[in-house]
Amino acid sequence: MQHTTLIIPGFHGSGPTHWQSWFEARLPDARRVIGIDWEAPVLARWAGAVRDAIDRAPGPVWVVAHSFGCLASVVAAADRPERVAGLMLVAPADPERFSLAGLRDSNAHPEQESLARWIPRTPLGAPSIVVASTNDPWVRLSSAAYWADCWGSRLDQIGPAGHINTDSGHGPWPDGLERLQALQAASDNLPLGPLDEAPHNRRGRHGALARLRHGTRNDGRLFDPRGS
Repeated sequence: MQHTTLIIPGFHGSGPTHWQSWFEARLPDARRVIGIDWEAPVLARWAGAVRDAIDRAPGPVWVVAHSFGCLASVVAAADRPERVAGLMLVAPADPERFSLAGLRDSNAHPEQESLARWIPRTPLGAPSIVVASTNDPWVRLSSAAYWADCWGSRLDQIGPAGHINTDSGHGPWPDGLERLQALQAASDNLPLGPLDEAPHNRRGRHGALARLRHGTRNDGRLFDPRGS
């Protein structure tokens, strides 16, 4: 069966020396999500682009996300469990650092709600790992562990590795590629999606993305819903 490895960078994107670009060059089934403004971390827009990419991909999708891209991927995957084979979520950004409109400054705008209430807190319905560092400036290890537990993900703590990006020395990352391949090998014989009910393709106002878009519109920010 043909698979797609979907690369979802984080805030500011992943440049040519980033480990995600290194993965992309080595995996023949890899493609990078498009339609995202990497300098504007608006979760509803990012999650919509990720979900569109999942829908367009041939065959089941392996999600390889970094930082803010992890949050967008989790929202999209919650609506498409039957299309997602597994997720490798690396250094997921702390939702408390962001609002519906982008970066959150809780000191200047203490009334500004964080993204935490909009992030799914239920198992993703696909095998997944959260790769986390003990000294990540974007998320405390305790927060990464909390979200991994919510999503039913295995927490893979790799020590003091910063934000697991080029600044922390993660250009070529053979250990990361081995983690992805091990996850894929362990999941080869598993069916996609939860076993208890079907179908799970969530469209309409009850999906995770639909709720997020509704909240973003109600937040008073300019937002093109692009459907639900």
